[in-house]
Amino acid sequence: MAILPIVEVPDPRLRQISKPVDQVDDDLRRLIDDMFETMYAAPGIGLAAIQVGVPKRVLVIDLQEQETEEGEPVRDPRVFVNPEILSTSDHDVPYNEGCLSVPEMYAEVDRPDRIRARWLDRDGTQREEEITGLLAVCLQHEMDHLNGILFIDHLSRLKREMLLKKLAKLRREQGKKAA
Repeated sequence: MAILPIVEVPDPRLRQISKPVDQVDDDLRRLIDDMFETMYAAPGIGLAAIQVGVPKRVLVIDLQEQETEEGEPVRDPRVFVNPEILSTSDHDVPYNEGCLSVPEMYAEVDRPDRIRARWLDRDGTQREEEITGLLAVCLQHEMDHLNGILFIDHLSRLKREMLLKKLAKLRREQGKKAA
C-alpha cells in the first residue's frame, strides 16, 4: 500500500467527470487500499479516486465514529464503486463540510438527510441501501467529486471567494514558514 498525493484546488483534474469502472479486479482493489491509506494518513473520512488523480468512479469512506476504550477510532471502511443515488428525501440538513482537496477550509452545506443509493462493493457485488446521517452527507460529498463538483460549489459566490482567499493566504503563510 502507498500514500498517494492528494490533488488540491485549483487543480483542473478536480473538475473532471470520472469514468465508470468496467471491472472490479486486483488493480482496482490495490487503488482502493492506497486510497484508504491516503485518507487515514490525511486524516479524513472520505476520498474519491479523482482526489488522487485517478478519474474513476470509486470512493472510500470510513466515518470512524466509534472509539475503543483506549480512544482509538474503530475502523469501518466502506467502498463505493460506480455509486448512484436512486432517491433523496425532501428534507435538507446543514452540515459543516471540509475536504482534503480544499485543506483546512470548512463551510456549511445543505444536503438531503436521507438517500437511497446503489453501488458495487470491493468484491464487485451490487449493493443497495437507504443511508442517513453523516454517511449520507459524506457519500453525497464524495459523489460530487466524481462529477467534478466541490463542496465550495454549493456556497454562494461571495462565500466561495472568501474561502478561496483564506486558503490562498494560508498557503502563503505556510510557504513562508517552509522557506
